[in-house]
Amino acid sequence: MERIEVELFTDAGNDAVVRLPLRNFPGVLIQGDSLSVIRDDVARIVKACDQGDAAEAREEAAFLLSSLDELLARYTAALKAHDIPIPFHQAP
Repeated sequence: MERIEVELFTDAGNDAVVRLPLRNFPGVLIQGDSLSVIRDDVARIVKACDQGDAAEAREEAAFLLSSLDELLARYTAALKAHDIPIPFHQAP
């Protein structure tokens, strides 16, 4: 284990926006339990697809997309608040 200083751009919640040393752009620190929830969301989508339940798969995927959109909005807001350019093209 190595101890380092990072820059914190949001509160230190479940999805903190931080920049590691030697990185140009910040990233999102996702806690392990939150990562597990995302994994389970994807697993439900795969299961629904395997079972031919397109409606269920779409509903699960829409929920996951909404969650990721919220996370991405938090990330871009943090960068904008600190005058850091967004390192990707934003979807309309």
